[in-house]
Amino acid sequence: MGVYEAGGNGSIGTTTATTCNCYDMSLRCWCRWKWGNHQQQQQNHHKLLHQRLVSLVFSSGFMFFLGCLVLYGSIGVFYGWLMFSKPYLRSTNVGFGLNSLGCQEDNEGSWSIGVFYGDSPFSLKPIESMNEWRDEGAAWPVANPVVTCASLSDANFPSNFVADPFLYVQGDTLFLFYETKNSITMQGDIGVAKSTDKGATWQQLGIALDEDWHLSYPYVFNYLGQIYMLPESSQKGELRLYRALNFPLQWTLEKVLMKKPLVDSFIINHAGEYWLFGSDHSGIGTRKNGQLEIWYSSSPLGPWKPHKKNPIYNVDKSVGARNGGRPFVYDGNLYRVGQDCGETYGRRVRIFKIEVLTKDDYKEVEVPLGFEEPNKGRNAWNGARYHHLDVQHLSSGKWIAVMDGDRVPSGDPVHRFILGSASLAAVTAVAVVLGVLLGAVKCIIPLNWCAHYSGKRNYILLGWERSNLFSSKVRRFCSRLNRVLLSVRGKMKPSTWFGKLVIAVTFVVGVALMCRGVKYFYGGNDAEEAYPLNGHYSQFTLLTMTYDARLWNLKMYVKHYSRCSSVKEIIVVWNKGIPPRSSDLDSAVPVWIRVEDQNSLNNRFKKDPMLKTRAILELDDDIMMRCDDIERGFNVWRQHPDRIVGFYPRLISGSPLKYRAEKYARRHKGYNMILTGAAFMDHTVAFERYWSNEAKAGRELVDRYFNCEDVLLNYLYANASSSQTVEYVRPAWVIDTSKFSGVAISRNTNVHYKIRSSCLLRFSEIYGSIADRKWEFDGRKDGWGL
Repeated sequence: MGVYEAGGNGSIGTTTATTCNCYDMSLRCWCRWKWGNHQQQQQNHHKLLHQRLVSLVFSSGFMFFLGCLVLYGSIGVFYGWLMFSKPYLRSTNVGFGLNSLGCQEDNEGSWSIGVFYGDSPFSLKPIESMNEWRDEGAAWPVANPVVTCASLSDANFPSNFVADPFLYVQGDTLFLFYETKNSITMQGDIGVAKSTDKGATWQQLGIALDEDWHLSYPYVFNYLGQIYMLPESSQKGELRLYRALNFPLQWTLEKVLMKKPLVDSFIINHAGEYWLFGSDHSGIGTRKNGQLEIWYSSSPLGPWKPHKKNPIYNVDKSVGARNGGRPFVYDGNLYRVGQDCGETYGRRVRIFKIEVLTKDDYKEVEVPLGFEEPNKGRNAWNGARYHHLDVQHLSSGKWIAVMDGDRVPSGDPVHRFILGSASLAAVTAVAVVLGVLLGAVKCIIPLNWCAHYSGKRNYILLGWERSNLFSSKVRRFCSRLNRVLLSVRGKMKPSTWFGKLVIAVTFVVGVALMCRGVKYFYGGNDAEEAYPLNGHYSQFTLLTMTYDARLWNLKMYVKHYSRCSSVKEIIVVWNKGIPPRSSDLDSAVPVWIRVEDQNSLNNRFKKDPMLKTRAILELDDDIMMRCDDIERGFNVWRQHPDRIVGFYPRLISGSPLKYRAEKYARRHKGYNMILTGAAFMDHTVAFERYWSNEAKAGRELVDRYFNCEDVLLNYLYANASSSQTVEYVRPAWVIDTSKFSGVAISRNTNVHYKIRSSCLLRFSEIYGSIADRKWEFDGRKDGWGL
């Protein structure tokens, strides 16, 4: 009260009020002053921030920075369009026929299922090794995978992936139960398919079990004439046993065996007892994917008693504790399949021989599976991981197995997003560095925020900065960073050759980072996959002809193409010189070197008992293109196996006939010949025609000119049919590696074309002209929409 009276006149009273403390004034007065002061500070602060933001946006440094980002972004867009754009996939002629809802990219992976055969569980080979042929889908031979997300999606059961396969054998009929991740609900359901040809083809029957929670690992077994299923229901917190009411699609809950969230469980009968193996990852101190428990009972229906040594395992996830499929008996021994999750979830399966299984003791030792690791990387359907195996002994004495596989590790989309974001952040930093080096960017943040700035500063802002510790730390950090960058520019003169080199290298680094970021975001998972036809995959043989002077071409050629998904093996026709050994070549598939006695281009089409596939790709050793283009061409050939399908079109026309380049064909909007230096064909047809008596005169001409073998084959095809005999597929890009080595066979283009024109005239006299034929370019197969 006394203070208030002493401040009775205006100016003195105001000053006194602003210097009073909480003990000399009422709470209401203090709060009103404090709030008013705070509002004024906020308004001034926001006004200053707005002014600085405007000055920042319209500053020359910011415009340079923005321009850099636009330039880098344009380069990234062009790179993405050039490398990853696939407009031809819009075509139903080459597309998958895939339900648009299915096969979405999933963080859990892209699992699919393959079939294997063997004389024992330890000598399993994939179905393509057995040369199972099916005319439907031109699958010569049938290749893995045999069930994919597309298989279900095309059958109107949208799926992101299929995994955890289990077989149930009824005579000659195989039923396949598996987990399918529903693309709409994003939940695991149990699907079922049927095969009557030992697993080569599968009919999708539908969804066998669909609950309100995630289901997987559908372990199916028989007990007292009834068929039971023990799926994983850990999300429900229970281990539930189902019984078939109308096999295979109708099931009812028989019993809840345990109130435990067990994963990947199975039940087996051994030594007069039933044993239940499963993993419980919910306990405190439990190591995920490294825990295993066992229970025993006199009946699959229970009650179940825990094993004396539970948990059997609680170790590192790479040991194989978690179950990875059905146990099996071979030569009187019991084996368990486990998952190695060390590098990524479900990296591989491991096999353990169970030596002791009693109520009081358990012992197992690992044994080799005898399964060859896929070595095509992400181009192989199981190149990254395979985590489930079910083997069955057939009445024929043979063994059949189903295994799931994935081409990418777990969490791949998230991993690529993180790396892509980091790359783009690095591009931003590079743009700033470029601005500093060129003098366009003077400061990372506005100058009056920098500690070394000597201009006038607002007291209100200074007070706010002092009160905000985090802001003060950020300001000091940026100030130090500014000084470092400016000092770097002071030491590096952009006008000198060294300064220009540093700027150029910095710019190139930014381009590389931008392209890398686009690749992570837009380029997918690095897989160049095969294209299925009518749900089937197949394989082809790659055949090339070369000689000693082109060995370096061959090494690069084999290393690249052997890793394409559908390449089964490579045959090298060696025409001259000392041939290399197969071990000298870095190949993911078998390589066979066929040494010829005579150096002749006719050797390219010689009949060879080594050929195990109907399709061959004749591909010169100096042609390099992406596996995706090769796979697309193979898909087109499978639709037209009676034609030569290739990547280099020609239009033979004129009077007299004259051999011209591809530009002529494009300018006249059509073609009637495909060069066999890069073409798919049915060797059972093509080679028979080439070595027929009718073609003898043509072969002699080829030997005389050492040229024109591909022209001759085109004439032989045209002479045998009045319909279209060739098909063109345009690759995204092609590199002729012989240009870098100086060992091109046709060094003089004019002479080469003149010889070919002579061949055209002679072949037309013998076999009839093909100049009256012409087929227009099909934009659905042409990646550039021509």
